[in-house]
Amino acid sequence: MDLLNILKSLSDRVLGWALIGLGALLLLLGYVGVHNTAYVVEQLPYVISGGLGGLFLLGIGTMLLLSADLRDQWRVLVDIRDELSQGRTSAPFTDELPTEVVGRRVRS
Repeated sequence: MDLLNILKSLSDRVLGWALIGLGALLLLLGYVGVHNTAYVVEQLPYVISGGLGGLFLLGIGTMLLLSADLRDQWRVLVDIRDELSQGRTSAPFTDELPTEVVGRRVRS
């Protein structure tokens, strides 16, 4: 598979990591800007653009990564549901209650 197809299939993860990297870079640049100035009035633009913008991008990137993971989990659950509905299971399911759980007897 070529790189373009891989990037298309993983676009949300690639975008999420890119936003996290950009957010970290903005936080670093904001810190450098605040560090080099002595007055609070001169620090405010760095805090607003670097700090708040960096935190915003970190949050959006994290949410993209979490949504990609949740989408993968839902895809696996749908596959499991389809296998169960078609009767293709590796272990038989019964309606009986277990008689032993972790070495202890279950009261009936």
